[in-house]
Amino acid sequence: MTASTIPGRDTGPVTFGLCDSCVHQRIVRNTRGSVFSLCERSRTDPAFPRYPRMPVLACRGHEPRSEADGAGVAPGEPGARASA
Repeated sequence: MTASTIPGRDTGPVTFGLCDSCVHQRIVRNTRGSVFSLCERSRTDPAFPRYPRMPVLACRGHEPRSEADGAGVAPGEPGARASA
């Protein structure tokens, strides 16, 4: 996910910097319409914040993902991975 818009809000595109192209990113949405970028790497390495400050411009744990991966896309959105 490189950018998304929040339905029903005039906030413009939501971007998370370097995280948008990382295999460790997972987009989290709450019931109030807020959108967060969760760093999955924080689960195994405490040096990485769970929800880093945005925009992330540099990260030693960044691993680029392929477009076909679909990681970071919320379930039900175009490009989301099917559950196994």
